[in-house]
Amino acid sequence: MTSHVLHRQLKTPMPTLAGGQGVFLTDTDGKRYLDGSGGAAVSCLGHGHPRIINAVKNQIENAAYAHSSFFTNAPAEELAEWLSMRAPDGFGAVSFLAGGSEAMEAALKFARQVHLERGQPARTRIIARQQSYHGSTLGGLSVGGHKARREKYEDMLSSAMSHIEPCYAYRYQQEGETDEAYGKRAAAALEAEIQRLGPETVAAFVAETVVGSTLGAVTAAPGYFTEVRRICDQHGILLILDEVMCGMGRTGALFACSQEDVVPDMIACAKGLGAGYQPIGALLVRSELAEAVRTGTGAVENGHTYMAHATACAGALEVQKVIEDDNLLPQVSARGDYLTTLLTDRFAQHPHVGDVRGRGLFIAVEFVSDRSTKEPFAPELNMASRLKAKTFQNGLLTYPANGTVDGTRGDHVLLAPAFIIGEDELDMLADRLDESVRQVIDDIL
Repeated sequence: MTSHVLHRQLKTPMPTLAGGQGVFLTDTDGKRYLDGSGGAAVSCLGHGHPRIINAVKNQIENAAYAHSSFFTNAPAEELAEWLSMRAPDGFGAVSFLAGGSEAMEAALKFARQVHLERGQPARTRIIARQQSYHGSTLGGLSVGGHKARREKYEDMLSSAMSHIEPCYAYRYQQEGETDEAYGKRAAAALEAEIQRLGPETVAAFVAETVVGSTLGAVTAAPGYFTEVRRICDQHGILLILDEVMCGMGRTGALFACSQEDVVPDMIACAKGLGAGYQPIGALLVRSELAEAVRTGTGAVENGHTYMAHATACAGALEVQKVIEDDNLLPQVSARGDYLTTLLTDRFAQHPHVGDVRGRGLFIAVEFVSDRSTKEPFAPELNMASRLKAKTFQNGLLTYPANGTVDGTRGDHVLLAPAFIIGEDELDMLADRLDESVRQVIDDIL
């Protein structure tokens, strides 16, 4: 049957989803898949959770939606308070959007508005990092630094954005350089770019606290973000952390930045916020920034139809309550350690694996053609695409990506299973991934 859906891939037919329960999904042919990536690090509580379903159902029966220019609603108010009380010190304002791309757009626009409200109209430049991803809108692609994802739209992207090297120890740390020294050197690239642009022109620095889809669960070197914070403070620049993928418990803390001992000015989150039960994203803003707008124009210049959507907020609030009630954050850390050990046992000495890395249940494996030189596989071999197809065939959902090294070369697979996953299911994940990697390597060599 011909599909009238404009799917992501138009040449490859897909099976139809029939249902899901726990960490498994089933298609209409009865095939069962272990969800090893939570979709795109979304389904942190798995599928079919009764508390979330009831919360969404109850809100729909009450009032599913009202436009945010007319009403506030109780779920949005309660969720905003819940997040503010658990965010780093100083956060007291939250905007709810329909997803991560909208949250990042809101962050960029709000940064500009804050500087205007403060009488600094020259601050128009945004600095981000190469090999980053901040959403699929034109604004998100502009601030993102992944060559292949930008390529088709390059002529339409904003020239207000510039990019520095990522903090990516596996590729950039020098021989004999300590972790701390590398972190400081990586942060120095920000200072250099600020000076090149002129400090008075820079509005914000944007970074993923733990880099997700483009690099694959890359954590920052020790001290990197504290040095970045110091540099931003020195020049009056806002620090925006993108935790759309890595936040909301994925790394073992509700906010990944708390593990870096840094307090940003804004935090964007999504994915694990609502666990996929409803589309939702959020932008958390420090109270002093919200106050600058409140005492100035008094109007946030950013509007979307589904802002503060009552049903989405009700579902997300229950997701967060389940995570806290069931004490799942320590479990994320413990299960993450278990999965890391499984992957290290299988791949640490593998001739075509360069790195196993991550934090919590946010783990990646980077593949190389030569372990000693770190040379990636040739792009035309399509290692990541082959691996995605092979793991799918073997009943495992993963999140492979190519262009890891420079936007064109390099391959990794990202794993982000649900917080509720058990050790037996992690054993299954590791076994199926191991089998799939072996089959793909055999095919391409």
